[in-house]
Amino acid sequence: MIGTGEIIVILCVVLLLFGGKKLPEFAKSLGKGIREFKKACQGTDEDPKDSSE
Repeated sequence: MIGTGEIIVILCVVLLLFGGKKLPEFAKSLGKGIREFKKACQGTDEDPKDSSE
């Protein structure tokens, strides 16, 4: 298992690599990508009314 110390080290490395201003943008785009992926897996972006015609 990953402990608290390892998580802190990983977060510090990420902060050094991306910087403080890029992290919120990165998190926002990651969240948007995850939402789109879930929609695609569930097939919710297709309208079922259109497929019956």
